Amino acid sequence: MFDITRRTVLGAAASAAAFGLARKLEVTLPARAEAQVEPATGFYKYTVGSIEVTAIYDGIWRKPHDPAFIKNASVDETKQALAKAGLTTDFMPIPLTVVVLKVGDRLIMMDAGSGVGQWQANATHLPANMKAAGIDYTKIDTLMISHFHPDHVWGLMEKQTNAPIFPNAEIIVNDTEYQWWTDPGRVDKLAEGRKAAGRRIASVFPTWKNWNRVENGAEVAPGIQMIAAPGHTPGHSVFLVTSGNEQLMVSADTMYVPALLAPHPEWQGSYDQDGPMAIATRHKLIDRVIADNIKICGSHFPFPGSGTFVKDGNAYAFTPTVQA
Repeated sequence: MFDITRRTVLGAAASAAAFGLARKLEVTLPARAEAQVEPATGFYKYTVGSIEVTAIYDGIWRKPHDPAFIKNASVDETKQALAKAGLTTDFMPIPLTVVVLKVGDRLIMMDAGSGVGQWQANATHLPANMKAAGIDYTKIDTLMISHFHPDHVWGLMEKQTNAPIFPNAEIIVNDTEYQWWTDPGRVDKLAEGRKAAGRRIASVFPTWKNWNRVENGAEVAPGIQMIAAPGHTPGHSVFLVTSGNEQLMVSADTMYVPALLAPHPEWQGSYDQDGPMAIATRHKLIDRVIADNIKICGSHFPFPGSGTFVKDGNAYAFTPTVQA
């Protein structure tokens, strides 16, 4: 349908990155607040070698500004970062994009989305956008789960009954993530705000027989490797997709809001289980993507959920993909 396209990083940013300048750059992107509310088209197709990638819009969390959202930054600082990225400052825009890979005759879904109306009231678009993209969810062969936060796994279950939506598909997850969330007594150790999610996971997921729990570095499908990327959660993982001489890093929540964390990778999100570890993982992954010229997509990048990073001193400059 579309080939992936990228806005050019402003000349100053690209030049400074190329020469290794340590000075932080002031990179201002064109205003795109309206595009952050709802995209004009809910799916976007591109290729990685012979693999067809379809980015599918699930919805957006118009999160009210909260001083606890970033542990070591103020609301004013987060608003300034949003403004510099050309995004709305009326709220914290957190979109959710789900990626489906067509590998030969297989359909592989990367995370399951948030479930219709289960995460946010307006996160209801995944089924219709999958249909518009020509993807039949009943034909999904495999799901690869990055971590067990609700916006990534509630789409595995029906809202009222918890019945599995993909009962015959293989569901792949890092064994560390599975063990942590289903450990007896885990719910009692969770913060109060996470107990309900923990109870749902602990009561439902262990009853399913189609889990494939794997270790770090496992080849989970031809050309797809799971890589542990802990910090956001204990078993948070990313997936490196390789086809021919092209690669795509499906980075999940490693750099979950690039407008904030690219220029400030040291900021700690309140949803990071281990903030210092999340920061170290973030640097390691983004540095690898830059060094090896790997395409990257993220669950909460501006739709269609992909873009490019360049070094900006000790931080990064991010350029989102723009739909053609």
